Amino acid sequence: MNKPVGPTEKRGEPALTLVPQAPARPRWRKSWVIGGLLALALIAAVGAVWRLSSAGGEVRYVTAPITRGNVTRAVVATGTVNPVLTIIVGSYVSGTIQDIQCDFNTQVKKGQICAKIDPRPYQTVVDQNKANLLVAQAQLEKDKANLGYAQVAYERNARLVKTNAVSQDVFDAAKSALEQAKAQVGVDEATIEQRKAQLEAAQVNLGYTDIVSPVDGTVVARNVTIGQTVAASFQTPTLFLIATDLTQMEVDTNVSEADIGNVKDGEKATFTVDAFPNRTFEGTVSQVRQAPQTIQNVVTYDVVLGVDNKDLALKPGMTAASRIVTAERKDVLRVPSQALRYSPDVLKAATRPAASSAGGHPPTVGGSQSAVYVLRDGRPVRVPVTVGLDDDTHAEIVKGDLQPDEQVIVTEQRSGTADNVTAGPRLRF
Repeated sequence: MNKPVGPTEKRGEPALTLVPQAPARPRWRKSWVIGGLLALALIAAVGAVWRLSSAGGEVRYVTAPITRGNVTRAVVATGTVNPVLTIIVGSYVSGTIQDIQCDFNTQVKKGQICAKIDPRPYQTVVDQNKANLLVAQAQLEKDKANLGYAQVAYERNARLVKTNAVSQDVFDAAKSALEQAKAQVGVDEATIEQRKAQLEAAQVNLGYTDIVSPVDGTVVARNVTIGQTVAASFQTPTLFLIATDLTQMEVDTNVSEADIGNVKDGEKATFTVDAFPNRTFEGTVSQVRQAPQTIQNVVTYDVVLGVDNKDLALKPGMTAASRIVTAERKDVLRVPSQALRYSPDVLKAATRPAASSAGGHPPTVGGSQSAVYVLRDGRPVRVPVTVGLDDDTHAEIVKGDLQPDEQVIVTEQRSGTADNVTAGPRLRF
């Protein structure tokens, strides 16, 4: 059966089929893409303007002269001024202070009496032991007389027993009495020695009632007064502190464990005290003690500085701010340490390792390679150098084409930056 042909169809040609069309893309996506491109373009434009404004400023170099002088690396520490030897004078016996003959700042000699404890109780013990000794000596004399009689009786009975004038029992009794008399004399002699020892101990205790100075020196502390009772039952009480020689003092400083490896015996040191802020005292490291001191997890070591104090300006207990010289180079060519960290390319300078500090590593043998920029004819010129000792203020130049009084660049400034500060890293797009 034939299908009728529509008006739009031609006879003998296939009919057209309508294909469904894809939905149109939303307009908000196109707007977002266009907005993002505009934002990136705006950021790029602002960055370019900022870069041009930064680069267009006039560069000003901050310089410092190359000089000759000393480069000194030091360790800074605090400490306390003390006498070299301080003697603690105490009391071996207990009692009441009866007299005091030494006071603060008294110059004393060895054996000089500084105080006296009431001696009467100890004198009584001495007198009692003397009497006991006399009794023992009298008993010895009595027993010696008894020994003489026993000796005579024994000899007589020995003759009589041979003629049977006395019995054997009488002879044996006489012999026993002689042996007992000899033993009793030995006991008496030992008792006398015992009484002598007791007397000597009592006399020693009596002598301890005199508090004497064991050395020549100066009394720096007195801790007793007249009438005070001293009890020496458990520990020896401290009555006086005597400094042997105040013309020779020492400073006990606390050096951190990071710096103790650089400190050696015989190194020079300087220090100041609050009492004399405008005066610098000189000393020498006399001892580096091995015992660590840990306070709040901070480990320090005691470094002792020997100091001459002939004018007696230093007092015991003063706080000293010390500076121990661990390495020194005299009359060498030097540049400011900041010059070693400068580079016109600030991005590379930011990654350049900093120079060693005053309390850092010891100087490298032969120096380390680096470079500085010298201002010549108004332009920076890079000069390779070999660096020796660096004390964080100046660095020793071991080798390099540098001359004294030349100007080395330490930093740069640009007039286009805010407040004319040192120019920082530039942004690149």
